[in-house]
Amino acid sequence: MTAALFTNTELLACEGLGLAPILMTKDETLNLKAAVHVSGRSEKTIRNWCKEFGIGSQACPGGPLEISAPALEMVRRGDIPALELLREGRRDHPRVRRYYDFLGLVP
Repeated sequence: MTAALFTNTELLACEGLGLAPILMTKDETLNLKAAVHVSGRSEKTIRNWCKEFGIGSQACPGGPLEISAPALEMVRRGDIPALELLREGRRDHPRVRRYYDFLGLVP
C-alpha cells in the first residue's frame, strides 16, 4: 500500500498533541482588530477559526492574539489543503505561494 492511512496532522491529533503551530514572521501577522477588518468577519468568527484551524497564537493567556494573514485568507477561501501545506512549512509550494503573492508578502 503506497498511500498513508493518516496525515501527519491526524497522527498528531491522535497523540493528543493537536495541530502543529503555523510559524509566522512579524510581517505576516495580524492582530484581532486587523483580521476582522481584512476578512470582513466578526471577532467571534475569527476567534473560532483560530481555535478550529490553529491559525493564531497567544504567548500567554490574555495576551494579544497573533493571526497568520496567509492562513486567515486560506481559511476564508476554504483552502484547507493550502493551510496544511503552510503548517508543514512549505511556503515554496505554488498553492501556498499564491496567497503570499496575493497579500504582497515575501515567503
